[in-house]
Amino acid sequence: MNGGYIENIDWDAFRTWLLKDHRPNVARDYVSSCKRFSHCLLNQDLSEIRDLRVTLRANVVKSLSSLSKFLGMKEEYKNLMKAYGINWKGKSSDDLMIDRINRDQDPEEIWIWIREVKSKIPELQEFMDFIATTGLRLQEAITAFNMVRELSQQGKLGDYYRAGMLEHFRFKELFIRKSKKAFVSYVPEELIRRIQDADKLRSKFSIQLKVKRKGIAKIRFADIREAHASFLTKYLKPQEIDFLHGRLGTSVFMANYYNPAMVEDLKARTLQGIKEIQGKIQ
Repeated sequence: MNGGYIENIDWDAFRTWLLKDHRPNVARDYVSSCKRFSHCLLNQDLSEIRDLRVTLRANVVKSLSSLSKFLGMKEEYKNLMKAYGINWKGKSSDDLMIDRINRDQDPEEIWIWIREVKSKIPELQEFMDFIATTGLRLQEAITAFNMVRELSQQGKLGDYYRAGMLEHFRFKELFIRKSKKAFVSYVPEELIRRIQDADKLRSKFSIQLKVKRKGIAKIRFADIREAHASFLTKYLKPQEIDFLHGRLGTSVFMANYYNPAMVEDLKARTLQGIKEIQGKIQ
């Protein structure tokens, strides 16, 4: 008992409670994050949360907010947030842009990092190839990776993977969000076949923890997306990269997607770039 609250949390009940208002992948991440940091809430000591890097802290804060509501600790959590001077939001868009400008822009460092992860964590080889190939955000990549496995086992992969392309937009509850969208990704058939036989991935936190435990410098999954976009400028126009990275409105995407000539030409040039990326991470 800490501050009058039971330490033994019913995680299954919490997950069920989350699923009433959250998508399955969000609920899964919240549970994973809360299992890792629930002691901060129960001990009413958020110093560990306060000291997290800003980008990670924002997700942990949201996760613990849900847990506090589930446990009837909402007001206590709000007071703790104020007492420890923790904001609800992560970095502003301006701060993120400044960080991006100041960051070392050499994509070769990213390819080297990917090769190190693949070497030290063999069970992540297919996934690292996949995220480098698609440029998806970490959670999107995990969701897509697991869907390829599961739909393949069900004999329904054709509902998702067609003509060398994963059609994320057909599963809009998973991939079409207000601020973050993924519409399509070109993926070579050879990689799709390898993913079908790979092990299922758990949460993004478990993947990050594996990397950390192997003593690999930094967690650079977000940098992969930037390197992917930067590298593809050799083959694609900025608006075409925006098309692949989901930085378009849904109506604009659909208007372009149903242009066969545009899509086939884009596919050919994108796969050319992907082939070169794959060569760099072998």
